[in-house]
Amino acid sequence: MVTGYAIEARGLRKSYGEVAVLESVDLSVERGTMFALLGPNGAGKTTTVRILSTLLEADGGTVTVNGHDLNGSKRKVREQIGLTGQDTAVDELLTGRENLEMMARLFHLSPAAAKARATELLGQFDLVDAATRQVKTYSGGMRRRLDLAISLITTPPVLFLDEPTTGLDPRSRSAMWDAIRQLLDGGTTILLTTQYLDEADQLADRIAVIDKGRVVAEGTAAELKRRVGTERLKLTFGTAVEADRAHTVVDGVLLDAAVSIAVEHPEHVRRVLNQVADAGLEPTGVELSAPTLDDVFHTLTSTAGEK
Repeated sequence: MVTGYAIEARGLRKSYGEVAVLESVDLSVERGTMFALLGPNGAGKTTTVRILSTLLEADGGTVTVNGHDLNGSKRKVREQIGLTGQDTAVDELLTGRENLEMMARLFHLSPAAAKARATELLGQFDLVDAATRQVKTYSGGMRRRLDLAISLITTPPVLFLDEPTTGLDPRSRSAMWDAIRQLLDGGTTILLTTQYLDEADQLADRIAVIDKGRVVAEGTAAELKRRVGTERLKLTFGTAVEADRAHTVVDGVLLDAAVSIAVEHPEHVRRVLNQVADAGLEPTGVELSAPTLDDVFHTLTSTAGEK
């Protein structure tokens, strides 16, 4: 039965001896969207991806990918997916084109079709100028783009990206983001694990926070931020006396050696500023801040060490 979800997992469990890596993990990823898994090292993110992409057997639970039951037919699931792991899977002695054409032939494309697909992917991932160079001469960002291109030889409807930008410089990360956005625009469903919280914030439609093998929170980036805090208006004054007077005017909390006040969830910032001004006070600094995914991460996770 085909549902609105490209990936559905229910009750995923995995243990190594007495160490439980996953404990009843549930995930639902809508078609054509990006779903990000966040969590500390060892929280179970990569284990989840390895199970969903057929590389690892779960101890329990069910998985369907694009309507195909993982327990019923791994082969059919593999026909639906692509995977870019944490380490690049390219042959450094071959050129970029040779890597792509070799993988295309392994997917049973004809020589002519393999060449055409390689040409298409080299252009899509801005590797045309480096196509005839050995991969050992590529930068880290170029290798990751080639690795992503290889995973798309057969244009799978579902793509797993396990920390695809780890170790890349900001320019290479930005190029990878652009490539990922193009895939999303084309209707590809993507499940992403990442150590970069801004990556999930920028790209993901929904985010699950996983810790100690369990999903501890799920929602949009905005929903998760609201869960851990609200906007805060911080007003700084020249003296503690002024800050204390402002504290009596508005409902705030004294901060920073009593020279600043914080107003949580200021629905009307201008009203607060007007109240302070009407009291004859002028702040030396005004700062409006909101919770970030960093706040979400640190509030909701506590795992230490690898699993």
